[in-house]
Amino acid sequence: MKAVILAAGIGKRLRGGADQPPKALLSFGGKTLLARHLDILRRCGVEQAVIATGYKAPDIEAELARLGALQSGFASCVLNPDFGAGSILSLWTVRETFAGGDDILLMDADVLYDFRLLSRLTASAHQNCFLMDRNIEPGEEPVKLCVKGGRLVDFHKTVGGSYDYYGESVGFFRFAPDMAARLAHTAEGYVASRRTGEWYEEAVRDLLLAHPADFGFEDVTGLPWIEIDFPEDVVKAREDVLPRLAEPEGSPE
Repeated sequence: MKAVILAAGIGKRLRGGADQPPKALLSFGGKTLLARHLDILRRCGVEQAVIATGYKAPDIEAELARLGALQSGFASCVLNPDFGAGSILSLWTVRETFAGGDDILLMDADVLYDFRLLSRLTASAHQNCFLMDRNIEPGEEPVKLCVKGGRLVDFHKTVGGSYDYYGESVGFFRFAPDMAARLAHTAEGYVASRRTGEWYEEAVRDLLLAHPADFGFEDVTGLPWIEIDFPEDVVKAREDVLPRLAEPEGSPE
């Protein structure tokens, strides 16, 4: 199993100015988000991590080198030179990884989370899997997963149609090799039709709507996590989420 971490964005909504680091390099408890990702991925048995970079890509590469992840071959980077456009371009940039015949984890870089979320995803019986938190804040900002009759029926910020309930998508996904290859093909279609301003979630939604019976989800309600988009998210991550993160058994303090 390989992981693809999308870390190319600028993070404009953090309003940090020209000196703002990539969100993957924000530090919590003395460790960057990127370092936390790699630690958890290793613990979950992931063989390799591919990082889609863009904004301040050399800084991310320097952090990977500091962690020894480049030297060991555990991590590598693929540059999206047009990172100011939609994140669908970052997905397209790493299309060869998706088409390589491996199980793939697709992950947003800007999430601080408990290791048990990723453990649920890698251990799931669903080969193609979403993570859902039913403690969802109101409004259009959260990306929503809609469920009807126990099955996923939609995945979008704005939802309609018929469903029993919805929860928030954590921003981590698992794809079997055939579905990963379809995702690469779908992303290529967006680029070919010049819809490069779209969010990558649109391509994932296309797959869900086309193959609903092939997808499942794991309910991770109650486990601490936060996606960091705004300055107040940084505060919440440090004051609320970080103190509640569990350490894997046998891990160093």
